[in-house]
Formats: sequence, structure tokens, C-alpha cells
Amino acid sequence: MSKKGLLNVIIVLFFLNTFCITAQNVQKEKLSLASVLKALEILYNVSFSYADETIEDITLELPENIITLTDAINFISIETDLNFKLLDNRFIVITKKKTLSSHDFSTQQLEEVVVVNYLTSGLTKLNDGSITLKPESFGMLPGLIEPDVLQSIQALPGVLSVDETVSNINVRGGTHDQNLILWDGIKMYQSGHFFGLISAFNPYTTKSVKVSKNGTPAKYGDGISSIIDMHLSNTIDNTFNAGLGFNLINADGFAKIPLSHNTELQLSTRRSITDMINTATFEQYSKRIFQDSDFNKAKENDDFISQNESFYFYDITAKFLYDITKNDKVRFHFFNVFNDLNYDEQLTTNDRNEVLNSQLTQRNSAIGLTYTRDWNDDLSTSIQIYVSNYDLDATNFDLINNQRLIQENEVYDGSIKLDLNYRHNQNFKYNTGYQFTEVGISNLEDVNNPDFKSYIKEVNRTHSLYGEGAFLSNNAKTNLKLGTRLNYLDKFNTLLIEPRLSFSQRFLDYFRLEILGELKSQTTSQIIDLQNDFLGIEKRRWVLSNNNTEVTSINGVNLFPVPIIKSKQASVGLHYNKNKLLISTEAYIKKVDGITSRSQGFQNQYQFVYDTGSYKIKGLDLLINKQFNTIFSTWLSYTYSKNNYLFSTLNDGEAFPNNADIRHALTFGGVYTYNDLKLALGINWHTGKPITNPIDVTDSSTSREINYEAPNNSNLNDYLRTDFSVSYAFEISENTKANIGASIWNVLNKRNVINAYYALNDDNTYRMVENQSLGITPNISFRVNF
Repeated sequence: MSKKGLLNVIIVLFFLNTFCITAQNVQKEKLSLASVLKALEILYNVSFSYADETIEDITLELPENIITLTDAINFISIETDLNFKLLDNRFIVITKKKTLSSHDFSTQQLEEVVVVNYLTSGLTKLNDGSITLKPESFGMLPGLIEPDVLQSIQALPGVLSVDETVSNINVRGGTHDQNLILWDGIKMYQSGHFFGLISAFNPYTTKSVKVSKNGTPAKYGDGISSIIDMHLSNTIDNTFNAGLGFNLINADGFAKIPLSHNTELQLSTRRSITDMINTATFEQYSKRIFQDSDFNKAKENDDFISQNESFYFYDITAKFLYDITKNDKVRFHFFNVFNDLNYDEQLTTNDRNEVLNSQLTQRNSAIGLTYTRDWNDDLSTSIQIYVSNYDLDATNFDLINNQRLIQENEVYDGSIKLDLNYRHNQNFKYNTGYQFTEVGISNLEDVNNPDFKSYIKEVNRTHSLYGEGAFLSNNAKTNLKLGTRLNYLDKFNTLLIEPRLSFSQRFLDYFRLEILGELKSQTTSQIIDLQNDFLGIEKRRWVLSNNNTEVTSINGVNLFPVPIIKSKQASVGLHYNKNKLLISTEAYIKKVDGITSRSQGFQNQYQFVYDTGSYKIKGLDLLINKQFNTIFSTWLSYTYSKNNYLFSTLNDGEAFPNNADIRHALTFGGVYTYNDLKLALGINWHTGKPITNPIDVTDSSTSREINYEAPNNSNLNDYLRTDFSVSYAFEISENTKANIGASIWNVLNKRNVINAYYALNDDNTYRMVENQSLGITPNISFRVNF
């Protein structure tokens, strides 16, 4: 670099890091854009990619209110004829606005980024309150050997799982069925493998994941607790990319295959190795999942011999991309996830052996088609059609009682969505659209002794209109999004109006005020009829709102009221961000109406009692995140919340603690990166979940039952877990890279009780049944990418 160029860099560096009178004097000199970009690269550890002719002869003077990378990029974009495209957390491509490529219609606007490398690399906080996760550039989190999508988001404040599974994620006190999980725009009804210990979504084909806890855009329906929106790569880059890997649970592979200059095929598959190899990780997972199931109870019964146990899972994804023209694009989506468990029970009576097979299968399949049209640089439209089908089948034999139980739960979800995006200018954008959804859910129970059969099916059709406007000020300090979603439920002749708000204002250079609010509703939910649903392993079944107000009976089968679930939420946050130190606080209040006692998993005096009610949660999320260049990142997060139920008849209509009322939760973690070596260590602590203790047992001529104290009046012992992860990347050849990793979940092998309930003994006493968390669980992985 010439002396003059070096001097320009020094001037820019001095200007961007000091805001005194001297800086105000030198800023009047115009600098070459190349020098400015070089200074920004050094300051913010980013890399700009551009053709020399794109920025040649461009000079400008930066105003004194340039504080962040966002400010600088926004100012340069307005003052010049340049477009900035954020590829990941570090690389930024610069092109001329008038010569955008055919792929730039999906460009992420850089001015939306507030915090890069949020907790770890690959996590980005946007100024609408949402978090974006990019698995391909994801760093590392303690205890995770791979960038598991649903495990990773549990590192965020206000998100946890009271039973350590990805099929029971509690976002601000909500139940898992209150999360809207989308895969390439398609709604998913199954989120986990191994009954919730592993995410069902392959992280190596997932391009980005957007998580919203409040203030969600109007285009999203359902999901009153959160939105988890996953997307695969949507652009054709004519580059072959593939990878293979394995760990102690499963093996997987993926490939991104260019078929021609305008077509591409993306494939991925993953399959467990648990039915072929018995690993230490599988032993721990099995112990955790099956500890309170019919499967495990049969093994503990001396009269039984359980044999030929078999469990496996797999998932397959495919996406076909076809660019008809530079403005017309078609995308075909396919997804299939499958779990299978079966085992034999053998009972010997009077020298006669009887062997019967019990089985549980769980599947979510989806297929979709998306067409996108770019009318010009400012207007684009898309239409998507999809079908998502969830099916859960179980056959359970009880040899002692000579009973066979068949249970089935099936969900059919078909939808068509029209979406329009219009950018009026650099400050105003609009999004509007229409969505039609038809959901049918059926439940079957068939018992042979005594003879009983119940089949219930509900269907609901929803028409939705939505519109949203977004404003971003020239200096990117003010961001406002206002939207409304109108849902018309034709079965109930009901119109629901759902306003949405997201407001962000930066002030005093380093502070940002955030206000979020929303009204939302959903008609699908999960219930727990009995504690032994589906062999005692998968205890949840999907149901559809019927909007009844009282119990009705059809053909001897009781139909309990399942209301439309409605929520309203508001939050206020204050964030400080300077010199890679982030201090974030957010206070929120959420009220959810229309829940049923059958959906909450009571295991006390309300286990078989039906009622409808609500819950209300007030909370505060605190996060302190400090980054030391790109080498070390550490964080401390704390959540305080108070979550109470209110049912019309339970507890005499008085409020009592929610089953997911985790009053205090604390997480401390750190990630260290040195060249190709990454280390992560973290501690998770929270107070124990509520529990109802017994008083005594009532024994009458007609029944025996446990008498309990006030509901959820006590708590389990505090939960404490320490996790560790390490990975090392290296090159096998010029075009082949490899990564080896290891993790230990619960390093100290702390015994944590995550659930407990009481059961009657034969002698009119009771006993406590405890469900324990995962013990010390090691895992290793090896991956090759080429």
C-alpha cells in the first residue's frame, strides 16, 4: 500500500474510534472507497469482495455519526450506487445496484444486523428482535458435537427444555406445541429423533434458521410461543459440494449437485447406527428415554423376557432448484423423517411360551412446490403449495391382562400461500399476502379386552390475509415494523385480528431500545390422555380445536372442549453494545388463553380432571456477552420468570404454578478458538420444576387414591449440568477438508431429577417415581467435506 493509502487508513481508523474535535476536522477530507473499506475490514474483522472497477474513482467523506459497521455500510449504500450482500458473519460482496445478478432477489439486508457472533460465530441478532443461526458458519456451543438446530437455540435467553429434549422446548413458559416449526416454509409436526434427544433436521443442509420469540412478522400464523423458521440454500452457484460424517448415534451424507447452469439438486440423508452398534452414547440415550416406559417395565418384570429389541431412525431431504429465467424460479421440496421401535415380550405360563411384538412408528413427510417471480429490483412475488403429513402408530400387547391396544394419531396439513414483497425506496418496504390452510387430525384407540374403539377426526380450514410495512431510517437508528394478520376460521365462522409490532431505536451511540408486541392464535395443540400413551414413550398426540364449550358425546365417546388458543405478548428491551461487549435486558409479559388441562401433563390430583384455562408469565432475560477479537467469546445469561395457571375449577379457581414454571435459570459459557481448534465449556443451572407432594392414601370400598397437597406447591431439587466440546479442522487435500470432534454432556455426571410423580402400591402406600436426566454422555464425530 502507498504511503498516501496508508495515511488514509490511519485517518479512517482514527475517525471511527474517536469522536472528538480532531476527528471532526479530518473527516471533511474525502477518502477513496478502497481505503475506507480496508479500514472497516481491520476494525470489524470482515472481508469485502468486489471487482476493482466496481469501486474505482469513488470517494466520500464519512459523517461523524458513523459508529458501527451497520452505519458505515448503510451510509455507503445510500451515497453510492452499490449493493452489499452479507454472505455470512464475515464476508460481504459488493456489486452495483443496476447490475444485480439473478440470485440477488433474496439478499439479506445488512442494515438489519445488530450483533454479529452473538454468543458464538454463526449466531446473529437482528434489529427486529429475532436471532439468525447459520449452521455452515456455526462455531461451537458446550456439549454439542454438531450444530444441532433445536439444541443450539436452547442457548438463547428465555429458551430451555425442562426434560432436556428437542421435542419439549419451552419458550417463555410455553409448551412445545406452541412453537411453529417451519422447514423451507412447510409446517413440521415432528421435531425430534430418538424421542426428542436429537433434532430431526439435518444441520448440514440447513442454510439459515430464524428464531422469533415476540414481534413476529405478520406472514407467520400459529406458534404463539415462538417461530423457528429453517431454510435450505435457495441459490444456484454451479459448485459441487458434498460431505460425509458419523458420530456414535448416526451417520449422514449430503450433496449439492449442479445439474446444469440453471438447475441444481440438493440431497441429504441420515440414519442411526443404533440397531447395528451398541455405543456408550446409545446406552445413555436409551436409559434416559426408556426409564419410565412399558418397554423398560417389561424388562424389569421377572416373568418376562424382552428380546429382539430394535430401534432406528432416518431422515431424507431433497430440494430441486430450477431457474427458468433470471426472474422466474421454481423450487421443489421433499422431507421425510422416520422413527421405529419394536420389541418382543415373552411370557412363560404352564410350560407354554407366548411371544408377542409391540411396535411404535413415528413419521413426518412433506412435499412442496414454490414459484418465485422477480418483476423488477423492487417487486417480487411467490406462491407455495405444500402438504405435510404426520403419522404415529403404536401396537402394545399386555400379556398378563391379555390385552392389545392400538393407538394412532395422524395429521394432514395442506396449504397454499401467496406472498408479495415491495420495496418503495431505501426506507420503506411492504409485505402482504394470502394463505389458505386445511388441517385434519384424527385419533384412534382400539382395545380388545374390554372391547372398545374410539375414532375422532376434526377438520378446519383457515383463510388468512396479512400485511406489514417496515421503515428504516437513513442512519439505520430507527427500525419500525407494523403488521396485521386476519384469520378467518370457516368452521367456527370466526374472524381473528392479530396485530404485530417491532420497534427498535438506537440512541447515545451504543444503546438500543426495543419494543415488541403481538397477538397470535393457533388451532392445533397436543394433549396427554394417559401416562401410558404410545407404549409410555411418546406421550403427546395432536388434536384440533373444536371450539366446544362443554363435553359432548358421540357414539359413546366423549368429546372434550378444545378451544382456540390465543396469546398476547409485549416486551421491552434495552441493549448496550460497544467494543464487543453486549449487555442486554428484556422484560416481557405473556398471557395465553384456551389451554386445556389435558395438554399440560398433570401427574397429580388433576391427572384425569378436565378443565380449560390460561397461563400468565412475567419475566426478565439478562445477557452479558463479551468477545475478545475472534479468539474467545464468553457469556452469562440469566432468566427470572413467574408462570402461573388459572383454571375455572382446578384449585378452586385460584392461580397456581405452571408445570413449566422455572423461576430462575442461569447459563455460563465460553468458546475459545485458536486457528482450527475450538474449545467450549458451559454450565447450566436452573431451579427444579414444580411438583405436588402427597399427604396420604384414601382407601374406600370403590377406589383407592392419593390425597395431595396444594398443586405444584413444592419443587424438585435444582438442576445443574456442565458440558464440554472440542473440535479440530484440518485439510486432507487441496479440495478435501475434515473435522474431528468430541463432546461430553454432563461432565460431572450430576444426578438431576427432571420429573417425579407418585404411584400407589398394593399395600395402600405410595412411592415416588423419578425420571432422571442424561448422565455423563460422551460422543465423538468425524466429518469430511469436499
